[in-house]
Amino acid sequence: MGRSVPAPTASIYDAGDDLTTSAETVDRPDEHAAQPSAAAGQALARGLVRLSRPRQWIKNLLVFVAPGAAGVLLHWTVLWHSAAAFGIFCMAASGTYFLNDAIDAKADRNHPTKRYRPVAAGVVAVPLAISIGMGLLVVSTGLAVLLAGWHLGVVMALYGLINIVYSLGLKNEAILDLAAVSAGFVLRAVAGGVATGVALSNWFIIVASFGSLLIVTGKRSGEKQLLAESQADDGAIRQTLGLYTPTFLRSVRTLSAAVTVTAYCLWAFERASQVHPGHDPVWFQLTIVPFVIALLHVLRLLDSGAGAAPEELAIRDHRLQIYGLCWVALFAIGAYAR
Repeated sequence: MGRSVPAPTASIYDAGDDLTTSAETVDRPDEHAAQPSAAAGQALARGLVRLSRPRQWIKNLLVFVAPGAAGVLLHWTVLWHSAAAFGIFCMAASGTYFLNDAIDAKADRNHPTKRYRPVAAGVVAVPLAISIGMGLLVVSTGLAVLLAGWHLGVVMALYGLINIVYSLGLKNEAILDLAAVSAGFVLRAVAGGVATGVALSNWFIIVASFGSLLIVTGKRSGEKQLLAESQADDGAIRQTLGLYTPTFLRSVRTLSAAVTVTAYCLWAFERASQVHPGHDPVWFQLTIVPFVIALLHVLRLLDSGAGAAPEELAIRDHRLQIYGLCWVALFAIGAYAR
């Protein structure tokens, strides 16, 4: 009786389509060599998209605030310039994200969530991230000059410069790091006015400045709480986090909220007298109600440590969205109803 041939092991069959004989590899060498390359290319493409952080582009909607507040946003030229400024800021912001993540790659690897960022995870090489980041900043500044002249170009150049200095070391300077990040929000609002030729009032600038400081301080509080829950050394990951106590951050949030509300009230009354001289329909004054309620809601969330990712609040918090819609509706009536 002949010798029986042993059945193939299950591990061979489990390999499925990945199983390739040496003869097949010789017959189709290019095909099999291309598979890892294609997978790596797809991973790189996904990493570059993630690195640009499109979810955070929601911050750039601030460029629409100045022309909207002036009641001219629905004019075609103004709307076009506002939309173009939004796109330019998206490009510039992504450029700063590329540079920041490339510089922070080593520290991010010790962070409980940032270690999954494309550069920290090794998906995108540091030199590539730096090259793309610088390219985006240069191109966005050039487009700004083409759109609205050198004034907007200066705003974009200043935005890029502040973010580069921040990434290179300013982020390790207490207080100054809060001012630098806040300046990014303020420059977005300023860019909207510059791009559309809308004059910005003093009260508007104050609201934008201290409102930004409130959000940035809440972000630092959220980061500290996240790292504490992960039992990570906040000072090793971000030096300034170790210098900020919860009491100090809460005090800054309180101060920022108080100034923001006061300045907004003064701006609303000023705007009402400008838009409706001699006739006061109180629509602008009524916007104070949803504004303050929304601000108190945000303060409660920030105090609970939920501000580590402010853009997530805007996207996911339905109550905040409802307050925002109420504010927009009242403001639109005041600004556009004659």
